Amino acid sequence: MKIVLLGAGHIGLAIARRLHGCGDYEVLAADRDAAALAPLAQLGVVTECADFSDAAGLQALLARGDAVINALPWHMAVTVAEAARAAGVHYFDLTEDVQATRRIMQLAQDANTAFMPQCGLAPGFIGIAAHHLAQAFDDIDEIKMRVGALPEFPTNEIKYNLTWSVDGLVNEYCHPCEAIRDGRLQEVQPLEGLEHFSLDGVEYEAFNTSGGLGTLCATLAGRAANLDYKSVRYPGHRDLLRFLLEGLRLKERPALLKDILRNAVPATMQDVVLVFVTVSGHRNGQYLQRVFSRKVFAREADGIHESAIQITTAAGVCAALDLFAAGRLPQRGFIRQEQIALPDLLDNRFGRAYAGQDTGEAAPEHPARRSYTAPIASQGEPHDHPSRRPLAA
Repeated sequence: MKIVLLGAGHIGLAIARRLHGCGDYEVLAADRDAAALAPLAQLGVVTECADFSDAAGLQALLARGDAVINALPWHMAVTVAEAARAAGVHYFDLTEDVQATRRIMQLAQDANTAFMPQCGLAPGFIGIAAHHLAQAFDDIDEIKMRVGALPEFPTNEIKYNLTWSVDGLVNEYCHPCEAIRDGRLQEVQPLEGLEHFSLDGVEYEAFNTSGGLGTLCATLAGRAANLDYKSVRYPGHRDLLRFLLEGLRLKERPALLKDILRNAVPATMQDVVLVFVTVSGHRNGQYLQRVFSRKVFAREADGIHESAIQITTAAGVCAALDLFAAGRLPQRGFIRQEQIALPDLLDNRFGRAYAGQDTGEAAPEHPARRSYTAPIASQGEPHDHPSRRPLAA
């Protein structure tokens, strides 16, 4: 299968390593920046400089593949999806932008090719995990989806380092967020809904951010009474960001905010991705809760260091493509992330990164890697509860 990969940043590089390295895909990587393409060329990937603002040129580039993976900034999602529709190729991306996804759903109507956006961590894997847990209930009272891409060693005032796209970070902090409350689909404000919790002895906060739910609100409408998504940070981060965005009104000047963040907040490759999902509801007349917890850390293998956000994001989109290529997903129209079965993803050669490894071997059983089912009444479990232990990555 021929893949056109757009974007040669950290995530694009991680995707290229996996798809080119497995030997089952021909990868053509394109980016505006020749320097960014150099590490991919060293892997043996075919690379090409491209001007993505040239609609005709972009369509011609995509037509050279069977599918495109769009790893460009979120604001390019609709442009690339429209070019993919015109070129007649399958489309995959990592966008968290709600409006872009709605437009892609329109493009997918009556299309002869498949459109599968939101294939990363959140949206992406988090929706797959939440949907899987929800299937065990007769009725769903509440679904809480919490994800953090965090520095492993926070040292600055905002207790945060840049681990992924600044464009995506600002986008999720500034736009309204979808949620289901009391059975009704609603929009809630970003940075609101502050809560605190502890996991593995570490204190965290979580608050509303945009886009992480993907299409799950629509999928579970009428079934879930309450459903929301929040980003996880270390305590104090939300208040400082709200001061920047609202107190100093930088929400109205996003370009300036991005410039400040890029120049004042250092990036890190020493990060940890936290995934925490709880689903509460009734099954066979009993009120139960199921918990799914993962921690994935940055790691080095074969002399190559990859951050946790590289590992988890690349695992999501590569597994989705792999399952699609194997005929395990619909071959045309719009594909929701939750159409992937969690066991299929964790058994996939790329998706195994979420099971603690990404080799071709079966993932070993480990109590911290199992989802947990327990009566609500037993929520005061001790600290060594399986779902609370750190996960080896």
